[in-house]
Amino acid sequence: MLKKLSKENMGRSNLGWLESRFHFSFAEYRNPNNINFGVLRVLNDDILHPNSGFDTHPHSNMEIISYVVEGEITHKDSMGNSETLKEGEVQYLSAGDGIYHSEKNIHNSKDLRLLQIWIVPPEVSLPRLYGSHRFKEEKDNKLLNIVSSQEGNAKIKIYQDINIYVSQLNKEKSLEYKIDENRQVYFVQIEGSSRVNNIELNHGDALEVTKESMLNIEAISNSHFLFIEMKES
Repeated sequence: MLKKLSKENMGRSNLGWLESRFHFSFAEYRNPNNINFGVLRVLNDDILHPNSGFDTHPHSNMEIISYVVEGEITHKDSMGNSETLKEGEVQYLSAGDGIYHSEKNIHNSKDLRLLQIWIVPPEVSLPRLYGSHRFKEEKDNKLLNIVSSQEGNAKIKIYQDINIYVSQLNKEKSLEYKIDENRQVYFVQIEGSSRVNNIELNHGDALEVTKESMLNIEAISNSHFLFIEMKES
C-alpha cells in the first residue's frame, strides 16, 4: 500500500530565523492523527538562517539523526562533543537518560538546511551514544546505507531496528530496493523529483510504503532522496 504525502499538506512554521516543514505532529503543528509512522516519531525539514539556531536544550530516550542537505551545522553537547558538519554529513545521538545540546548555523551568510529524524529507541535509559560520519561520493547513483541497528552494516549504528538509505540519482537513472516481509518504508524526496512505484514525488513530498515487496525508484530529474526502513507498526 502506498500513501503519498504532499508537502503542501504538511505542518509549516516560520519563526523568522527558522523555517520548518513537519512530517509529523510537532511544536505548533498539532495533529493527533499524524503522530508517527512506526518507530519514526519526528521528521522535520528545517532551514536555519545565518547566525541562528537552537540554544542548549535537553533530550532523553530518543535517537536523533541530523542529515545536512546544505550549509553547516555546529553542535555542542553536555558530553563534551563539539563539531561542525557540512553538506552530506550525518550526526547521530542516542540521548539515553538525558543529554543537553545546541545546534546552530554560525555562518554569516549561508542558510543551513537539514533533516532532523527522531527514532523511538527499543528501550528507555539505554547508554548514550554520539557520533558523526563524513560520507563522500558513495551515494551517487546507488543506495547508501547511512544508519543501521547495532547488528547492521552502516557506518552509523543506533539501537533501534531501522535502516536509513540515501541516494543522489541522475535523471532517468533507476534503482530497486527489496522490502522484506513485515517491514515498511518512509520515503522522503529531498530535492528534485522521482517516480516511486509509479507515484510521482516532487521536492519535499513523502511516501508511506506498507505491504509492498519492492521499491522501484526512477529519477524524473536529478533526484536526491532518503528513506527509512523499519518493522511494520
